[in-house]
Formats: sequence, structure tokens, C-alpha cells
Amino acid sequence: MSSTTDFGASAEFGMHHFYVDIPATPRDAVCIYEDFGFDGDEARRETVECRLILARELWNKIRDDARRDFNARLKNKKQSTGGWTIGKVKLDRFLGRELCVLGWAAEHASPDECLVISQKWLALRPEERWWLYSKTASEAGLANQSGRGWRKALYCALSDGSNIKLEPKKKPKTKEKQEQQETLTLFDFLEKGDI
Repeated sequence: MSSTTDFGASAEFGMHHFYVDIPATPRDAVCIYEDFGFDGDEARRETVECRLILARELWNKIRDDARRDFNARLKNKKQSTGGWTIGKVKLDRFLGRELCVLGWAAEHASPDECLVISQKWLALRPEERWWLYSKTASEAGLANQSGRGWRKALYCALSDGSNIKLEPKKKPKTKEKQEQQETLTLFDFLEKGDI
């Protein structure tokens, strides 16, 4: 069994993992990165993508639930547990995906909604979180793509939905209704005396 660091990330150099960059300044945003590593080939160029920039206030609301969930699962695998400390905190690539799902759902939430989002996220199985990550990352997985597609849908699905603002729909006149008004029947012609 290979040694791990922080939240189950491989301690070997150049392995695919995620990391959370937690600044020392208490009001600065927290960033979550995916580091694709070298995959055993040091000649390959390392690729790192910022997946999420999350306001510190929101991070503080979701971090403890994520830590408890991840550590309970790491203990079950007889691996060392992790904690959120200042600087870079590494995560196993699957745990990193799950954290992104939680963070993406919370990024547009109010601090009060974060409790609901965390509880609904905890109710999801790891495989469900991985699936949500793959769907979201494929179309809106970068830090600057926050208001699109699945990324927006995660907030709707995991929050209680009370702050979702939708414009009321105006019913457009349908073509069918206009045609009914313009179409005359045989009886209309008889009344007019055209026949």
C-alpha cells in the first residue's frame, strides 16, 4: 500500500490529485485545483486547472462536513486522516471531485443555505458525486464558468430552492390561436351571404 498525505492523496511525486489552497488571510477566497500530475512520465508537462474560487465565508460553512465525511471513509480504508490547514491541502482525486461538487453547489448560496447543501451532499453516495462531477466538469468545470449548465443545476438541486429567482413566464400568443381568429367557417360565409 502506497503512503498518502492529507486527505488520501498519494505521497508519490507527479500523481493526479486535487488540492485546496487556503490563504493565511482569513477573508481571502479558497481555491480548489485539479493537478493532473505527470502520470509516471516526467517528460510530460504538468497540467493544473483551477476548478473553483469560493468565498471564505461559504468555505467555512461547508468544510467541516466535508472533512468529517472524508476522514470517516479514510479511517475505514485504514489510511491517515486530514485536516484543513493554511496553504495547500492535497486530496485523493476522487475526494477532490466530490469536494468540487459541494463547492460548486455552494458558490452561489447564502451562508444559511450551505447547511442544506451540505446535508444533501452528505446524502449522496460517492459514485453519485463522481457522476455529478464528470457531468459538470465536461461543460462548466473551470473557475470562471460558474453560471452555466450543470454547475448552476447543482445549486438548484442541493439547495432548498427558496432563493432561486425565475422570471414569470408570459404566455405568447400562439399561432394556432391567431389562425382560429382569422379562419372563417362555412357558417360564417352563410351568415354573410357570400354563398
